[in-house]
Amino acid sequence: MRLYDIAHARTGDKGDISNISVIAYDPVDWPLIRDIVTPERVAAHFGTFDATDITRFELPQLQALNFVIRGALAGGVTRSLALDAHGKCLASVLLELEVGSDDIAPSCV
Repeated sequence: MRLYDIAHARTGDKGDISNISVIAYDPVDWPLIRDIVTPERVAAHFGTFDATDITRFELPQLQALNFVIRGALAGGVTRSLALDAHGKCLASVLLELEVGSDDIAPSCV
């Protein structure tokens, strides 16, 4: 399954920083999302950011993660030559992340 099957995203961008929140549809899926959607996994999924450029904040009361990705927008929305490099586009790409039974940590079972 893909992350979009169990979560949705909200985004924002300012300058060269993208802010992506991943929010569980069902609180039951929160532990899985929390355990597998790490800065390292996000960086590997995008393939263009280093994990050190990604800061993750947990919001357990909302069953959400917030990722702040520095250097994500090729200089910023108004300066970039990339088409549609805004936060919304990046959130859609992140929601394509594959999650499945191989990702379930023992603490989630």
